[in-house]
Amino acid sequence: MLHTVRALILVLAVSTAAPAVLAQAPATGEGQVRAQGRVVEREAPEIAPLPMTIGVDDPREEMRVFVQEISRFVRRHDKTFILVAQNPLGLIVKADVEDLTAMRPARAFTQAIDGILQEAVWYGIPEIGDKTADTRRDKALERLETARRVAALPVMVLDYVTGNDQLDAVFRAATKRGFMAYPARGKDMALNALPRVPRRPYRESALSVLSLNDARNFVVLRDSSRFGRQDAFALTMHGTNYDVVVVDVFQGTTPLTRQAVETLKYKKSGARRLVLAYLNLGAAESYRYYWQPDWTEGSPSWIREPLPGNPDAHRVEYWNPEWQAIISGNTDSYIYGIIAQGYDGAVLDGLDAYHYYEGGLEADPL
Repeated sequence: MLHTVRALILVLAVSTAAPAVLAQAPATGEGQVRAQGRVVEREAPEIAPLPMTIGVDDPREEMRVFVQEISRFVRRHDKTFILVAQNPLGLIVKADVEDLTAMRPARAFTQAIDGILQEAVWYGIPEIGDKTADTRRDKALERLETARRVAALPVMVLDYVTGNDQLDAVFRAATKRGFMAYPARGKDMALNALPRVPRRPYRESALSVLSLNDARNFVVLRDSSRFGRQDAFALTMHGTNYDVVVVDVFQGTTPLTRQAVETLKYKKSGARRLVLAYLNLGAAESYRYYWQPDWTEGSPSWIREPLPGNPDAHRVEYWNPEWQAIISGNTDSYIYGIIAQGYDGAVLDGLDAYHYYEGGLEADPL
């Protein structure tokens, strides 16, 4: 497995050629599997349903420890590298060991990260444009304020809206609390274009941004392929004054080159901004470089069933050493390739994967 990881690091660090990785292609049909970009027929695997027995006592703590280990690793290689935790609400506090009914700040976790990106604080659950339930919104805001109070963490909110009234409401509510906001009209891979409203970044600034504390706005682009070639994408973004840009490491099957990343780092004004790479810790995605042709649910044993609505992403036992070695901890890892490619930091998604192991989809979301 690690030979494939080494191949990606070489591609990310020194090459502009396309690696032998999987494309972000449409879902395959029943009885099919995607291998190296081809759809091939296969018989259904004779795998018994995976039990919910997971072999760990505290899935939340396992995720906290995973993030803390990633933090220690990146600090050894780049002390300025930024780690943003996406959807970490259930990790920010934990039960007091002497009083399990009392919740205390998880200081080791909040000190391991540099910021928070929280989805759907006001809009977007369960669908784009749906108003978040008051109880969930209030709990989310309480946890975010805890993170700011305990670790002075900058907060970014990514809400999913359907109209200008919702967009304006998010900007107003977030600004009132000192949060950065990006009200988006798409979700996941549909985050593939710059917003038409507002056409320029909210609270636009021509000044340089060297840390999240300096930033006033951000944009998330999970799929840059609609912009055309990498140089066209980089130049388009260079023509904007966003303070923070979050992008996928790959455009289709090809990683963004160091030159593209370097171009992304500069605003239209010529000032510096932050470029963060998206990375999922809670799911193995079959279009990523590390996915092997013979992988499927239950093989390796730490790969579980696909995520609902996304057959190309499988749940993983994220505490498994093999998965963690793919992500971090060595110079063959995904995160090291991100560092080597010149990104300012990474957004760590999938942190809420512990819900599944605590009781499935009906588990308490916080």
